[in-house]
Amino acid sequence: MIDEIILTNNFKRMKRFLGLFAVFFSVMAFSQQQGKLRKVAAVGFLNVENLWDTIRSADYIDGTKDSKSPVFHRSIPMDSIKFLEAEKYNGPWSDGALAGKKVVRFQSGSEEFTPNSAKNYNTKVYRAKLANEAKVISEMGAQYTKTAPAVVGLIEVENRQVIEDLIKEPALKKYDYGIIHYNSYDYRGIDVALIYQKRRFTPTNSLKKELKIFDGGRREYTRDILVVTGMLDNEKVAFFMNHWPSRRGGEAVSLPKRNAAATLLKQQMDSVRAADPATKLFAMGDFNDDPVSPSLKNYLKAQPGLKDLSDSTPYLNLMYPLYKKGVASLAYQDAPNLFDQIIVSKNLISDQVTKEYSVYKAEIFAPAYLVNKEGNYKGYPFRSWNGDQFTGGYSDHFPAFVILQKEP
Repeated sequence: MIDEIILTNNFKRMKRFLGLFAVFFSVMAFSQQQGKLRKVAAVGFLNVENLWDTIRSADYIDGTKDSKSPVFHRSIPMDSIKFLEAEKYNGPWSDGALAGKKVVRFQSGSEEFTPNSAKNYNTKVYRAKLANEAKVISEMGAQYTKTAPAVVGLIEVENRQVIEDLIKEPALKKYDYGIIHYNSYDYRGIDVALIYQKRRFTPTNSLKKELKIFDGGRREYTRDILVVTGMLDNEKVAFFMNHWPSRRGGEAVSLPKRNAAATLLKQQMDSVRAADPATKLFAMGDFNDDPVSPSLKNYLKAQPGLKDLSDSTPYLNLMYPLYKKGVASLAYQDAPNLFDQIIVSKNLISDQVTKEYSVYKAEIFAPAYLVNKEGNYKGYPFRSWNGDQFTGGYSDHFPAFVILQKEP
């Protein structure tokens, strides 16, 4: 049984579609006896649209303590560089190339988000931005779970400090979230991360996988894939956080970069699955491609439906049914896209409630306050920035979540 709410049959105009009160599409069946108790958990992610602090920053890598790879990589204030014994370095940025070196690199995006920039990005704006993102996170899936998500992926964070500030916001502080974050070599200085309720999820291992892509023979620095394994309510799970290369320069021209990301993601998912087939896998994030794009369909081999799953094709794209209905998580020039997706392993699929977690439903979360209500972008996600003007909004993407269920 497919439990869904069809909001409209005409998606020719993105404004008309996204201007509706909410976008909630159920993609999985819920088969249980009336009134039967169940334990539930929400897992989701949010693109926080350039969550920067107000301080101009640089990347600092100290690889001198380990001959194999850098052991220390963090974002530091520009004023701190003069106190470091960091060498001038114009070579490639990668774990291997920087082993044994102490180097710094200016973050191209950090100057834009300062009080002296055209954005006038001051403490007041920063605090408003934190409060907005915390509100969204706290409400994702709450209509089903009556609490905040157990695990949340974050996209477009500058550093660990902004995540620390985020989880201390009143809307989130009581949930006692932990943080998993690694600095990446992204050219702008943004990363992906994971936060989790400590009482529900216990990490056992985490790592970043560098995505090495080249444009005209030149390295293009982008976000890593974050891999986290652990125990969610005493079940083995693995999370793979993604922010794939953008469509800058055109969809077709940039597609090989996302194909490379899909190949790397599949390698990591296959590796975790081979080590322990019982582990339940969640790949999620901004893929900058739709569920039917070659990267997702042919390289990751994320399947559109239950009938397509097998031992050789074990990954299900929960967002495919939504895409077929016209659901979008963002818009550009009135063109809808569903770039924000959640893909799971087939051992999370069940037609009944059992003693282990399975997927109940997946949704794009778009309550009224996340939808722009006026102007040229009416119906679009209520983003934080209109050029250099802070709008008081939330993000240029709608977040996504999946609800899990099992016997208590």
